[in-house]
Amino acid sequence: MDYTYIRMRLKYILIGVLLLGSIYSVAQEKNIDYLEQTWFAYFNQTRLTNKSGIWVDLHFRLTGDFVDEAAVGIARIGYTYYLTDQARLTIGYAHATQYAGSPNVPEHRPWQQIQWFEKKSWLSMAHYIRLEERFRKEVVNGELTSDYNFNYRVRYNISISIPLKGKQVVAKTPFVFLNDELHVNFGKEIINNYFDQNRLFVGIGYQFTTQLNAHLGYMKVFQQLSQPSTFRNIDAIRLFVFHNLDFRSGE
Repeated sequence: MDYTYIRMRLKYILIGVLLLGSIYSVAQEKNIDYLEQTWFAYFNQTRLTNKSGIWVDLHFRLTGDFVDEAAVGIARIGYTYYLTDQARLTIGYAHATQYAGSPNVPEHRPWQQIQWFEKKSWLSMAHYIRLEERFRKEVVNGELTSDYNFNYRVRYNISISIPLKGKQVVAKTPFVFLNDELHVNFGKEIINNYFDQNRLFVGIGYQFTTQLNAHLGYMKVFQQLSQPSTFRNIDAIRLFVFHNLDFRSGE
């Protein structure tokens, strides 16, 4: 069986779905709320053995003219199984808190993911497909209840890194970073917003060492809310830090 052909076909299908989702989101624009936010995140992937590792990422977001108010905090952890150096499976748990509004709303989010990487002569690509089970506390009359809203969400993420010197992103290399992520909801409680959101990012990154890089840039988020014909348009400054460790070699 030609796995390379299958992988390429899957990639183009997913990219097509992503683009269709973006087109759909633009076509449905009504009752749009415009926001300005700043997103910070730290990502760590630590490889413990040839087959196992740990995933950790932490997020904090500000909304209201980029700096005024806390909006969202997320802590995510997972166990990673390495199928190969280029393909990985991860299962984990995330806890998210929505700070915007009163009261603060917690969310429990188990998740499962497949991630794979590709290297070309002048760029690197990373993909993941993630399934999330979202349990969000219900709010009635401004008070948290003991009940939860539940839905599934699928996320497809593609990232492209293009070095600004040389042919590979190695230590002490600046690079262009392009990223797009499509979110799709499903489940019996989803009525209006099967399309959840699309996040498009363009920025500049720097590879400090073989283990550490960061990128800073602009992100456009377009989201469909659960209320009919209600949308959210976010202009965001995004700073993400990526830290990869490999304890097999004592790093």
